[in-house]
Amino acid sequence: MNKVILVGRLTRDPDVRYSQGETATAVARYTLAVDRRFARRDQQDAQTADFISIVAFGRAGEFAEKYLKKGTKVIVTGRIQTGSYTNKDGVKVYTTDVVAEDQEFAESKNAASNNGGSFGSDFSAEAPAPAAASDGFMNIPDGIDEELPFN
Repeated sequence: MNKVILVGRLTRDPDVRYSQGETATAVARYTLAVDRRFARRDQQDAQTADFISIVAFGRAGEFAEKYLKKGTKVIVTGRIQTGSYTNKDGVKVYTTDVVAEDQEFAESKNAASNNGGSFGSDFSAEAPAPAAASDGFMNIPDGIDEELPFN
């Protein structure tokens, strides 16, 4: 099984390009800084980070373009993919990427702003949380009932 789960922060805004052809597909690339803890004799709980290359295709790439920015803390689930190519100098270059299958925010918008991370301005309109009714059940906001699996 080839499954990867990472939690980290984007080191820069995603680089998004679109494929050529009848149906253009988004391809987003970004680097995720993932903390690595290790014990050293001279430093207790010293931290360093691994910088993991992430690539997201299609809707995942569009999500990255719209919502992910430098400093955003995300959870990425995907698979490792290796490859190689020969560069212009004739040297074979080996690559390792994580192909993102799922990307989720790992902290709230308020926590991100307190930690120096940022969310895109397009993400500023969040749905209000449903209020508890007097009977202890949550009220469902108008317009959502079509999405429920029961009516």
